[in-house]
Amino acid sequence: MRFYTSDLHLGHTNIIKYCARPYRSVTHMDDDILTRWNEVVSPNDEVWILGDLAMGKLESSLERVARLNGTITLVPGNHDPVWRKHGAKARRVKGLYKDVGVKVADDPQYTQLSGQHVEISHFPFQRGREGDKFFDWRPTSRGQWLLCGHVHEKWRQRGREINVGVDAWGGYPVSQDQLAALVALGPADLDIIAWESTST
Repeated sequence: MRFYTSDLHLGHTNIIKYCARPYRSVTHMDDDILTRWNEVVSPNDEVWILGDLAMGKLESSLERVARLNGTITLVPGNHDPVWRKHGAKARRVKGLYKDVGVKVADDPQYTQLSGQHVEISHFPFQRGREGDKFFDWRPTSRGQWLLCGHVHEKWRQRGREINVGVDAWGGYPVSQDQLAALVALGPADLDIIAWESTST
């Protein structure tokens, strides 16, 4: 099975407040995200992370990534130190990702879902230039479907854009079968699936 997710923000304390995640500390958040991931992803599965995997002290955050099930490919987002926009820094840290089994895919990627050609990007489609510092990195809508992240809890589906981020799917990766079902139903506007509270 293939899964998609994004915006884990492992090691990022402030994301708990920014996105109203149900955690008391960054350690609590990281541990629970790993638990949720491993509940649905088996060691033989494939997972594509569409950006913003690990923040904070990178080495510590990536140590947690090594505990995740599956074969992992990262399409870097703006918060990933390995994003090619970061230039020399990205080249310096690339080996850290490889050391924990994460393949980095810098170029835009595509997949097939329900017989549709679906683009993959950290960013949603371009919408107006004003105030958008990532405009040139966003894909252009030509009527195609898009799997993306970046928008966290803002929406789960908007037209032909599907946000695979953990904040839109209750903290879990989303399977290709779930995504194919949405594509088969056609363009829609869907609210997020909220995080369930956790007491551990």
